[in-house]
Amino acid sequence: PEVINGRTHQATVVDLSPWVEYEFRVVASNSVGIGEPSRPSALLKTKAAVPVVAPTNISGGGGSCSELVITWEPVSEELQNGEGFGYIIMFRPLGSTTWTKAVVASVESSRYVYRNESITPLSPFEVKVGVYNNEGEGTLSSISIIYSGEDEPQIAPAGASALSVSAAAVEVSWLPIPWNRHTGRVLGYEVR
Repeated sequence: PEVINGRTHQATVVDLSPWVEYEFRVVASNSVGIGEPSRPSALLKTKAAVPVVAPTNISGGGGSCSELVITWEPVSEELQNGEGFGYIIMFRPLGSTTWTKAVVASVESSRYVYRNESITPLSPFEVKVGVYNNEGEGTLSSISIIYSGEDEPQIAPAGASALSVSAAAVEVSWLPIPWNRHTGRVLGYEVR
């Protein structure tokens, strides 16, 4: 902090964080050195303010068919800036102009699931996550693209054939299921 003139007996402390408890000490100095600090003042909490830090690591995906799963890294307590803290989730299908808005009132939340039977598997959504408290709505994150949940594969692998390789082994082969919007990503096959 800046050095205050010896005839001044008060100062304004600036650039403090909102809704945080502080205590203060005063130290006298002269050309010889710095003396012992005063006893700490009583704790004083700064006033609340609208939150200014948006959640980070917006991602998601997965989930069940007809679900959009959105996740984020929660905002730490010292950046919530007041009581009544929560999250604002905004999303829309890619290419749409209308945002859907949801509110999650839990401070500890890091996940929101939107369920709607009209969502087709692996549909891309634009997603933003913001913050609010009793003082108002704060900052929104930048837009992230998140895909809705997948459905189970709707077609079976084709061209299954078996070839005997030894007295105890058979080689089974098939044509892979091509990726598309309706089948999603094939993570594996089961041979029966």
